[in-house]
Amino acid sequence: MIALNELSNSFLARGMSKEALHAAENALRLAIQLKNRKFEGIVLHSIGNIHNLFSDFPQALEYFAKALEINEEIGHKLNAANNIGNVGAIYSSLTDYPRALENYTKALDLYREIDNKFGVARMYISIGGVYYAFSDYPRALEYLAKALPIFEELGNKIALASTSGNLGLIYSAQKDYPHALEYYNKSIAINEEIGNKRGVANEPGTIGGVYHLLHDFSRALEFFKKALTINEEIKNKSGIAQNNLNIGALFANKDFEGYNANKAEEYLLKALNMHDEIGSKEFEIHKNLADLYENEANWEKAHEQFIKYHELEKETLSVEAKKQAEQMEYRRKIEESERDRQVKLARFQEQEKILLNILPAQIAERILEGEKQIADLHEHVSVFFSDIVGFTQLSQKVTPDELLSMLNEIFTEFDRIARNHGLEKIKTIGDAYMAVAGVPIAQEDHAQRAAAFALEVIEYMKVYRKKSNSDLQIRVGLHCGKAIAGVIGENKFAYDLWGDSVNTASRMESHGEAGRIHVSEDFKKALSNSSLNFIERGEMEVKGKGMMKTYFLNTN
Repeated sequence: MIALNELSNSFLARGMSKEALHAAENALRLAIQLKNRKFEGIVLHSIGNIHNLFSDFPQALEYFAKALEINEEIGHKLNAANNIGNVGAIYSSLTDYPRALENYTKALDLYREIDNKFGVARMYISIGGVYYAFSDYPRALEYLAKALPIFEELGNKIALASTSGNLGLIYSAQKDYPHALEYYNKSIAINEEIGNKRGVANEPGTIGGVYHLLHDFSRALEFFKKALTINEEIKNKSGIAQNNLNIGALFANKDFEGYNANKAEEYLLKALNMHDEIGSKEFEIHKNLADLYENEANWEKAHEQFIKYHELEKETLSVEAKKQAEQMEYRRKIEESERDRQVKLARFQEQEKILLNILPAQIAERILEGEKQIADLHEHVSVFFSDIVGFTQLSQKVTPDELLSMLNEIFTEFDRIARNHGLEKIKTIGDAYMAVAGVPIAQEDHAQRAAAFALEVIEYMKVYRKKSNSDLQIRVGLHCGKAIAGVIGENKFAYDLWGDSVNTASRMESHGEAGRIHVSEDFKKALSNSSLNFIERGEMEVKGKGMMKTYFLNTN
């Protein structure tokens, strides 16, 4: 029985999937005959993995479900977590990300329960991958960042290098190129340290791509050539083809001072030949060649490559459409057998959506994970308050519908601007709007973010006055310091902020002037290295605070 399972694994390692399946099925029959439930669960999981390799997802899910049932029955939580994690991976392959997230989260909880740190880190990576697919880059970064210290603690440098590379990918998607380069270089350094040439081969080409986007073409070429050399050393044909394409595209770029049509053609043709050799149809190469020949007024070759480009594009799209149709069919079969789970998941998603509309994502997650009392001290935050001048008088002149519509339009735009600058909206009270930078995640540049938010809000109100033909003005107050943030209540709970910094920011607003941003001396000091200008207001009596030296942030 054990020998058959090992034989199956050996076949699988050599790419002999059919033989692996046959050996595993024989091992399963023996396990059932001998009533060895633990081993039966192991083999069922192995068979599920083989069906997954065949892309027979309904069968894979069926075997994983059988394995999970046994592992739950006998209390083998590690194997159960592995089962659930693999189910999540299948749903991720089918782009059914809500179900993927549901299963990854369940697996994560089990790994935590048994203190399996590697499993926990692996699920952080998987969950981060789902958020990356959603283009929710902040949450993707959050989960991958959680995995890094675990891999460091475990000394798993391969996983550490891979995670660093993935962090670089997410930062690159956010166009945060300095951080992207930082993590790509970390990945290279770790892979070089452990002698993982295949790992090293991946990153220089990616770094070259970043420099290409930054128009630092010389450095892009340097890294593309480095990647090509490494891929040639390890005989990685796919990597060789890709980096020949990268170099060819660079030489074909007229913005590059080293523009060279002959070299561009040479590298692009090498890439094309290599793709033909490995059976990969990369139609974009034909587009690059067509553009190159057109730039060189070689109309005949340009026309020839354009035709090939469109033919291959059509063929590729057809293959992709077929693949999508197959995925839809798989999903249809799975949905037929799991309608009850779908209903439960829909309820869960709706509850999570409501929760995320009420609370910051990180806080909502802590509540969902069972944390009962959330109260965090944040040493460095910037608090924003605004108030509409003359709102009480205005509310007596317009209808309730008009008043609500006006506030909704203004505050919805404030919400959008706050998201753009990374501030967390805390609440609105009547015509007052409160937000904070540096909560619930610390931000070194919290003061810069709050100032940028306030300036954009002031500019928006200028536009709004002109558009609505009104004389609406707002007062803005800013202060920075420390504060306590947490959740109060059980039913209609709310995320709120407390502390002297909150009171001071509120006083800055109430003692300010219409259309201006009134800030404390502490806030000004936090921006001492910025290019922003401040107008000294002098010392003034501030209710509850005594004499304070304050400033106006220059909005011109």
